Amino acid sequence: MVKLENINQFEELKNNGKAIMLFTADWCPDCRVIEPELADIERKYPDYTFVEVNRDEFIDLCQEYGVFGIPSFLGFKEGEETGRFVSKDRKTKDEIMQFISGLPD
Repeated sequence: MVKLENINQFEELKNNGKAIMLFTADWCPDCRVIEPELADIERKYPDYTFVEVNRDEFIDLCQEYGVFGIPSFLGFKEGEETGRFVSKDRKTKDEIMQFISGLPD
């Protein structure tokens, strides 16, 4: 998983190929629950670049994209948002994989 370092990197990753942006935070217990599953999820979807977006470091991005609950996932392809799994609820591995599988090719 790529750890987002700046806004330019976000724009580059979202505009080139397919990306899944995971909005998270160090203090988020639901984010920690899914953390052990993320490597397996990444392996199952090699066409995507997975990007960790720390909510506390990129609060402006959260506001811009309407991400008010974490963990949340946004899918992008060539700069276009293709889907969102955004809520304050805990997410399961199966729910995350169902979300990614439902994104358009």
